[in-house]
Amino acid sequence: MIALYLTIFISLILALIFLVLFLSSVKNGQFEDSYTPSVRMLFEDEFNLEKKEDTISTETKQTND
Repeated sequence: MIALYLTIFISLILALIFLVLFLSSVKNGQFEDSYTPSVRMLFEDEFNLEKKEDTISTETKQTND
């Protein structure tokens, strides 16, 4: 029975720690990016194309060396 009380106590402490960390990140503006999610799908293809070009150029540099 002591083990049950101990696990409940530890889980409550962890939950409070996560709550405090979440509230502090909200207070510091961690979640205030309202523009990027609305346009991310519009620029996703360009981002993927740039990553492919970078990968190809890196691979050709490595094979030339």
